[in-house]
Amino acid sequence: MPAFPHSTTTTSTPTAIAVPPQLALPVIEAVFPRQLHAYWPQLQEKTRGWLLDKRLMPADKVEEHADGLCYTDLMAGYYIGAPDEVLQAIADYSAWFFVWDDRHDRCVVHGRPAAWRRLRSALHTALDSPREHLHHRDALVAGLADSVLRFYSFLSPTWNARFARHFHAVIEAYDREFHNRTEGVVPTVEEYLALRRLTFAHWIWTDLLEPSAGRELPDAVRKNPAYRRPALLSQEFAAWYNDLCSLPKELAGDEVHNLGISLVKHGGLTLEEAVREMRRRIEECVSEFLVAEQEGLRFADGLADGTVRGKELSTAVRDCLGNMRNWFSAVYWFHHESGRYMVDSWDDRSTPPYVDNEAAGEK
Repeated sequence: MPAFPHSTTTTSTPTAIAVPPQLALPVIEAVFPRQLHAYWPQLQEKTRGWLLDKRLMPADKVEEHADGLCYTDLMAGYYIGAPDEVLQAIADYSAWFFVWDDRHDRCVVHGRPAAWRRLRSALHTALDSPREHLHHRDALVAGLADSVLRFYSFLSPTWNARFARHFHAVIEAYDREFHNRTEGVVPTVEEYLALRRLTFAHWIWTDLLEPSAGRELPDAVRKNPAYRRPALLSQEFAAWYNDLCSLPKELAGDEVHNLGISLVKHGGLTLEEAVREMRRRIEECVSEFLVAEQEGLRFADGLADGTVRGKELSTAVRDCLGNMRNWFSAVYWFHHESGRYMVDSWDDRSTPPYVDNEAAGEK
């Protein structure tokens, strides 16, 4: 069955889904055509099975909500060209990440600091020694170990160490969010933007462009502004657009981490003004990406120096830039199709129907 039954297709058929005017971005619909990895049908089925096998979601939640949450659609629209086994590992990890995010939220909502401390410590340890944590009693820890072990088989130990370093920072950022929420601290706009780059895992999703392209990029390429800037802009768009779409959900759940909430609290804006400012920043981010993308493509062309290595590097950078572009449409449509953001349809606007609201990890 199609991944986009109510919206675009791989042949760019006009969308039929109704995007709320306050969330509509015509530039995305016009300039960023949507794509889908050919492996998507198997991806959806296997990730659903992985969630069950790893006990990351109860069977009834998987049956009722897994497909509608569209986690695999998001990844299949992003990492185009990835080998099937790479995309499968990424999709499973992405589903794990959403489950982890939900566990973190429930630890806050139900006042479980001890459970969160144990989980934080175990995730750090599992990241460094995944093979020893494949059968951890907490399914979330075992799930991370499984994902990381698969990632570590694709490229070199150098890439593995970088991924681990980046994800250790993400875990610590989640810990800062935990304390902010339990203490009712709304970060300033600049503090929030810096924290968001970590909690949204900007550099994790960017790292995963490399195994998708089949080549590890040397630091001189990866850290070059012509590559790094479009990578950052693609992730900033995703994080800020997520904030715009999830604002009602997060206001209902007494969240303190959202660009709109920081703008209201520290910028003196009304909620309506904050939403307009978020849209302005998001639209500016898209415009800046279109300029940075061209610079990145010129940089890629320059890497083709007549050698085999130069040609391969140039091709890999072009592949990565193409998928940075894909992130815009994948994220945009995900937010209008995933049940994760359909707060108006929930029985309780503060409790997503797809979460396990029990004391997971404490049993």
